[in-house]
Amino acid sequence: MSALAVAAPLPAAEATPALLSVVIPTFNEAGNVREIVARLDRALAGVAWEAIFVDDDSPDGTAEQVKAVAAEDSRVRCLKRLGRRGLAGACIEGMLASSAVYVAVMDADLQHDERILPVMLATLQADSADLVVGSRYIAGGDAGGFAPDRAKISRAATGLARRLLGVRLSDPMSGFFMFRRERLDEIAGELSPIGFKILLDIVLTAKNRLRIAEIPYEFGERRHGRSKFDVAVGLEFVGLALAKMTGGVIDPRFISFALVGTTGLAVHLLILRVAFGTFALNFSLAQSFATFAAMVSNFLLNNRLTYHDRRLSGKNLLPGFLGFCLIGTAGAITNVGLASWLYSEEPTWWLAGAAGAIMGALWNYSMSSRFVWRTR
Repeated sequence: MSALAVAAPLPAAEATPALLSVVIPTFNEAGNVREIVARLDRALAGVAWEAIFVDDDSPDGTAEQVKAVAAEDSRVRCLKRLGRRGLAGACIEGMLASSAVYVAVMDADLQHDERILPVMLATLQADSADLVVGSRYIAGGDAGGFAPDRAKISRAATGLARRLLGVRLSDPMSGFFMFRRERLDEIAGELSPIGFKILLDIVLTAKNRLRIAEIPYEFGERRHGRSKFDVAVGLEFVGLALAKMTGGVIDPRFISFALVGTTGLAVHLLILRVAFGTFALNFSLAQSFATFAAMVSNFLLNNRLTYHDRRLSGKNLLPGFLGFCLIGTAGAITNVGLASWLYSEEPTWWLAGAAGAIMGALWNYSMSSRFVWRTR
C-alpha cells in the first residue's frame, strides 16, 4: 500500500497588519484611482495602511482599475457590489471589512485633503477622541471646492442638522472622518445603508457616546468624474433627518416614498378635477383615471428617487412596472371603492379622492418594497 502524501504547512505570512484602513466608496471614479493611492502613499509614509475601495459596479471600469493597482500594491483592496448602490451602504460594508485598529472614510474625487490623515490618526492614538472629523467650516477650513449652488445647499443642510437634530458638529455633512474600528461594531446594526450622509447617521446613532474632535481642511476641486448630488440625495437627507427625529420609528425609505406619494396625490387630484369637473365623467370613472395616472407617476419617481440604489432599468423596467401595477391592483380596487363610498356619503370630491389615494399608497409601499425593488 502506497503511503499517502502529506502536504507541508504553508509558511506564516509576514505582512505587517494594517493599523489604518482607508475606506473609499466609488462610482465612476476610474480616473482618480491611481492618483488617490499615490497621495495616500505620500501622506501616510511610515504608517501601516490599506485602502479599501468599495465600488458600486461602476460602468466606467473603476473596479477593474482598482484591481490593476491592487496587483501592483498589496495595500489596495477592491470590494465590488452588485445589485445595490449608495454611499452609506458602501461605507458600512467597507468599514466592516476592515480589521485595522482605526478606519477612515474619504471620497475618491480628490476633494478631501489626505494630508490631514496623520493628524487625525495622531488624535485617536493620543486617546483624545473616538471620532475625528475633517471640517470645512471651522477656523482654518475652507469649502472653496464647492460650486456656488452646492455651497448653499451644504450650508442649509448643515444648519438643519444642527438646529433640528441637535448635532454640535460644525460640519455634520462631511464625508471625511476617522474613528476607532471597535466603536463601529457597537452601532453598525443601527446604521442605515440608505443615503449619502453616513457621518450624520453615525453621530446621531451613537447618541453622545462618542468623543468627537474636528480638524480643519480645505475642500478641493473635483478633477475627474462628476458630483453624485441630486434630488435623490436631498430626499435621503430629509428622510434620515425625519427618521432620527421620530426615534427611528419610521424608516428613511418610507419617508422618501411618502414624499414622492405627495406628488402622486397632486397628480391624482389634478386628473380627478379635470375628469370629474371639466369633462363631467361620473365620479367612479374619473377616480379610476386619476388612480392610474398617479400609479404611473409614483412608479417612475420612486424608481428614480426612493429606490435609486436598486433602480430598475433596461429589460427590468417593464416587468417592474407591470409588477408594480399588479401589486397596486388590489389597492386600486380598494381605493376606488372606498372613495366612491365616501363620496356617496359625503359628496366632497377632494376628500373622497384623497382617502382612496392614501389607502393605495400604503399598500403600494409595503408590497412594492418587498416584491418589485426587493429591499430588505
